[in-house]
Amino acid sequence: MKIAMLSPIAWRTPPWHYGPWELVVSLITEELVSRGVDVTLFATDDSVTRGKLESVVPKGYEEDPSADAKVNEALHISHLMESAGDYDLIHNHFDFLPLSYSALIRTPMVTTIHGFSSPRILPVYEKYNRKTHYISISFADRAPSLDYLANVYHGLDLSQFTFQPEPGNYLVFLGRFHEDKGAREAIAIARRAKVRLKMAGIIQDRAYFREFIEPQVDGEQIIYMGSVLPPERDILLGNALALLHPINFNEPFGLSVIEAMGTGTPVIAFPRGSMEEIILHGTTGYLVHSIEEAVDAVHSIRKINRFDCRHHVEKNFTKEIMADNYLAAYKKILGGSRESNKTI
Repeated sequence: MKIAMLSPIAWRTPPWHYGPWELVVSLITEELVSRGVDVTLFATDDSVTRGKLESVVPKGYEEDPSADAKVNEALHISHLMESAGDYDLIHNHFDFLPLSYSALIRTPMVTTIHGFSSPRILPVYEKYNRKTHYISISFADRAPSLDYLANVYHGLDLSQFTFQPEPGNYLVFLGRFHEDKGAREAIAIARRAKVRLKMAGIIQDRAYFREFIEPQVDGEQIIYMGSVLPPERDILLGNALALLHPINFNEPFGLSVIEAMGTGTPVIAFPRGSMEEIILHGTTGYLVHSIEEAVDAVHSIRKINRFDCRHHVEKNFTKEIMADNYLAAYKKILGGSRESNKTI
C-alpha cells in the first residue's frame, strides 16, 4: 500500500508551535510509517518525517512573509497530482481545493474534513461527494448533504503528555486569540472565580486581542505567555486546575481539549460542536452554558479525578487508535467499498 499524504502548508509538518492540521498529519504519517506502510508526505521542505518527503515549497506561508499563499498552494497540490499514478491512495488534509483534481486522476482520494471554514465551500464537497471519500473528525461536524466513509477522532502521542496527579493553582486558556475561541470569556470566568489565568496561543485577530485581551493582561492574575512549544505546553497544561474552553462557535474537534485531559487536567467548556462527544460531563470536566456556570465549575473542579481524564484519552484519543481507524478506512476504499455513515 503506497499512500500519498497531502499536508497543508501554512506551517511546517509537524509544526514548531502552532498548526493543528499539520500536527495531525504528522501523527498519522509517523504512526503508519512505524507500522511499515509506505507513506510519502507532501509538505513544506523543512518538514520532518521518517517516511519519504516531497516538497516544492521551502517553508510554511504563515512563517514566510514573502510567500504568496495561493501560488504556493497551487504548486504544492499540483506537484502531488502530477504524480498521482505512483500511489495507491491519496489522503487529502488540504481542505476542498484538491477535490477539483479528483475527476482528472485515477488514484482514489480520501479527504479528512478538518472543519468547514464557511458554508460557501460546501458546494465543492457536494460536487465530488460520489467521486471521492470523506472522513469526519466528529459527528457534530458532519454536513447532512455529504456521505461519510467513517468518523475518525484525532489522537495524541501520549508520550509527549505527562500525567500530573496534583495540579497547581491556576487555570489555563490555550488556543488562537479570536472571538470564536472565547479568550475574553475565559478572562471573565477567571476574574469572577478569583483564580489566576495563564493564556497561550497565536494572535489570529489582532484587533480582538488589542481591544479585549491586552488591557486585561496584568502579569499577575491574567498572564499572556505567547505561543508555546510542545515541552512548555505539556507543563502549562499539566499543572493547571482546568482548561477553560468557552468557545463561541461549533468546534469541529478541539485538540487542546484532549491534550489537557492527556495530562490529567479536566476541561470546562461550552457545549458547542464536538464538545459533548469529547468531554464526559462530571467525569473529565464540565459542560456549562454560561460564565456563571463556568465559575461554579471552577469551584467544583477538584471533584474531578484526574486519572479519569488521562484514562479517557488512553481509551479513545491516541495516535495508535487513530491510525487503526484510518487503516481500516484505506482498506475499505481499496477494497471498493463506499459504505457511508459508519464509525470505524
